[in-house]
Amino acid sequence: MPKGDALGNFEQTVLLALAHLRDNAYGVAVRREIAERTGRDVNIGAVYATLDRLESKGLVLSRAGEPTAERGGRAKRYFKLTQEGAAALEESCRALQGMMRGIRWGSLA
Repeated sequence: MPKGDALGNFEQTVLLALAHLRDNAYGVAVRREIAERTGRDVNIGAVYATLDRLESKGLVLSRAGEPTAERGGRAKRYFKLTQEGAAALEESCRALQGMMRGIRWGSLA
């Protein structure tokens, strides 16, 4: 990922959810994964907007699943990390870990 094009916090969170969900990563599942792991209830529109932005950056690919009766014949849209997305996520997490290294959490305030 080019310099100056670092992942935002929510982009990183969404990519981490995709990494956890693997083949079952569709919008509602991503939203649920984020809520369960962070305690943060996020808007489904924000999840889809972020997934679309990540796809336009080449970090995520999407595909349509099979249409289902319970969805009125509509197909779920599944997402997965690209190699570039996995590399960007790893780079972002490493940078964050580097910034956190050495901080004494009880003595910050």
